[in-house]
Amino acid sequence: MSPFWGHLAGVMIVLMMVSFIGIWIWAWRKYHKPVFDRMASLPMQDDDIPTATTQEKAR
Repeated sequence: MSPFWGHLAGVMIVLMMVSFIGIWIWAWRKYHKPVFDRMASLPMQDDDIPTATTQEKAR
């Protein structure tokens, strides 16, 4: 294996690490907290719109 492939693999790993850290920093900014809190509470909210199965059960 030539040294070129080793350098290429090293550069790719560094780029992936920088991308991961960048996304991590972006996600943890205070600007995103209200949106993430709202999305976290979605599973606990009741469905206001009846589904087809509940309408069929009512018949």
